[in-house]
Amino acid sequence: MPWPWQAVSPPPARDPFNAFPRKWRERCRRFPCGSKSQQDPHDLHPLLTMVKDMLHPSKEDEKRKYKLKRLVQSPNSYFMDVRCSDCFIITTVFSHAQTVVVCKDCSNMLCTPTGGKARLTEGCSFRPKAK
Repeated sequence: MPWPWQAVSPPPARDPFNAFPRKWRERCRRFPCGSKSQQDPHDLHPLLTMVKDMLHPSKEDEKRKYKLKRLVQSPNSYFMDVRCSDCFIITTVFSHAQTVVVCKDCSNMLCTPTGGKARLTEGCSFRPKAK
């Protein structure tokens, strides 16, 4: 604490540009951003811009991710309407069915289980149910 008769000078202002590592500051001085006469210390876009937009990922990226790692969690499974190839009766089937599903009328096999999604038999057509 200074003596009462001594003048107190304010602390030096903090330069926001010095908050970044030295190699970033040097690179920004060598490769200035934009056509400004004096470089803005907050304008470090060649160094600090993201390659991907994390808040707005593409649908393909979200579909490829694991169901719990998506921006909004959603299951990979769905219900679908499967039409029998012989009698054209529509049956509702789960996409990841773990048992063999047969048609009610003609006893024709509609899908067989695999490790993940169920495999439809040849000739059967399907459409995902609306959510």
